[in-house]
Amino acid sequence: MKMNKTSNLLVIFIIILASIASAYGFFSNNAINENQTIQTIHNETVRLYGKGLYHNESVSMAAQVRAQDVVTLVFAIPLLLVSLILNKRSLKGKLLLVGTLGYFLYTYMSYSFLAIYNNFFLIYVLLMSLSFFAFIINITSQELQNLEKCFSAAMPSKPVGIFIIVIGIIISLMWLGRIVPTIGNNTVNGLEHYTTFVIQAMDLGIVLPVTVVSGVLLLRKKSLGYLLAPIIIIKGITLLLAIDVMAISMAISGVSVSPAELILFPLFTVIFTMILWILFKNFKSIDNIYTY
Repeated sequence: MKMNKTSNLLVIFIIILASIASAYGFFSNNAINENQTIQTIHNETVRLYGKGLYHNESVSMAAQVRAQDVVTLVFAIPLLLVSLILNKRSLKGKLLLVGTLGYFLYTYMSYSFLAIYNNFFLIYVLLMSLSFFAFIINITSQELQNLEKCFSAAMPSKPVGIFIIVIGIIISLMWLGRIVPTIGNNTVNGLEHYTTFVIQAMDLGIVLPVTVVSGVLLLRKKSLGYLLAPIIIIKGITLLLAIDVMAISMAISGVSVSPAELILFPLFTVIFTMILWILFKNFKSIDNIYTY
């Protein structure tokens, strides 16, 4: 019960701080250094956004983070609040909470490590830390030994597992297709004035291996697979939705967007949503056996 109260407190702080950070990030639009361009060490000429909190970001990155702020504000924060309420009632709520916390952990880890330093840096770090500990508390509270009993025997574990694995592999190949051609070259196109591929490192090093492993475990009908798969899918839906909005925002801002990204990521969003529906449809009524 003590860990439950600690988790609830952490989630409440996340909701408050993320509301402030995302609202200010999106709505701050005062001109600071408009039309400024810089030359990078990769000989790229980058035009800075020049307005608001993200004035030192590139036009492309500003379009992406402002779109992410919108998704966080209007979708992820309400979802986190709903999952906090449902967390007390059922396993569905618990998995929804962990998956949504995964979104916040990923989002503010990327803000902390990738975004150009700004006045909200400490808030990003605090949100990353709060999300990390809330995620760990909630995922370790799950009872693995009875988890399979919470799913119907009719659940298509193998097709779902295969879909998860395939999507993980496709996204890995997309990122590798962007990175591998730069190896051995003196220039890196598309990196702009940022230091390295932070998102790709997070995906290739952590997210995608966990995605593939969860799919394999689900194929083998292992308890850990039944725990990881819904969490990965929920986290995937929230992040893919953010990517979809980012792509639209970038296109509106005049930034070139890959046709593959415009097609594949919305498709993945639909597929992940369908998979989540299948998983939740096959939950049995005994999921209220889980208590802290």
